[in-house]
Formats: sequence, structure tokens, C-alpha cells
Amino acid sequence: MPRCSFPGPVEVIDTEERAAAACAYLLSCERVGFDTETRPSFKAGVSNRTALLQLSSADRCFLFRLSRMKLSKEIAKVLESDSVLKVGAAVRDDIKGLQKLRFFRPRGFVDLQSMVGEWGIAEKSVRKLAGIVLAASVSKAQRLSNWEAATLTPAQIDYAATDAWVCLEIYDKLMQEPK
Repeated sequence: MPRCSFPGPVEVIDTEERAAAACAYLLSCERVGFDTETRPSFKAGVSNRTALLQLSSADRCFLFRLSRMKLSKEIAKVLESDSVLKVGAAVRDDIKGLQKLRFFRPRGFVDLQSMVGEWGIAEKSVRKLAGIVLAASVSKAQRLSNWEAATLTPAQIDYAATDAWVCLEIYDKLMQEPK
């Protein structure tokens, strides 16, 4: 299968000023792909804070470096918006991690894992869903990398942008198919 990768510009956001501009754009979107990344812990019972929030439209992706900035009011507005559909996989855990940084009332979220069964799909991982629905492969090589690093590598940026965007692509394709 061909490898899919986010085709548009990716903006890494690490200040509240840049977050405000990104959120103004995101609030104008009907739907966006959603994901988060956390630096992995290899010790039992130890978990890290959410380091990165990814929100992607079909043509622009924003990577919010929550390890470098606060989860601002503007970001919370996007996460609370009923008018912006946020599509991801296993969103409940991602929301819980984000709420440890700032309380917000999550609205407008769609979890691919809870809806794909209506199309007879038993697989739940984004990688497998991309293969089944889009006939494309998604690399997971960067999943366990350090998301709190001083600078994200090009491979991390591509992985993070693709992970949010591909959720939106899967959703859009499913919405065109009969159940």
C-alpha cells in the first residue's frame, strides 16, 4: 500500500499569540482531525503530561507544543466548540490528558473507534483503519519518540500531522460509503 503523509503546511505552535491565530482559523472549519502525543514512560505506574495537540483541517495542520506553552483559552474554545467536529481515535483518553492541563467541556468530538463497526470494520487502530478505508499505510515509527524534545524532528512533525489528518480522511471517506 502507498504510504500516506499530510500533504499541506504544518505549523508548530509554541506561543499563545500563535495559538490564537491558529485557533481563529480552526474555529472557521467544519471539521478537523484530532490527536495528542505524550512522551512515553517505560516505568510502571508513571505517566507523562500531554506534550502535543494536533489539529488538522484537510489542508493545514497545527501542532500545539503543550510541553512549551499553556493550553490557552483559545485552544479550549476549539475543544468546546459544537460547530467544529473534531475527529480522532480513542479520543476519551486524549481528552482526559488535555483536561489535566486545563479544564474544558469537550464538545463536537467523534471517535472513529466507536463508529467504524457500523461499516462492519472490527479493527480499531488508526494504522489499520487507514489500510482498510483508504488503502494507504501510516508509519508509526515516531510514536514512542520524545515529544518534549527542545525541537521536533522533521519525522516527528510528519508523523504528528499525518496522525491527525488521516483521522479526518478516514471519516470523510466513511461518510461517503453506505453502512
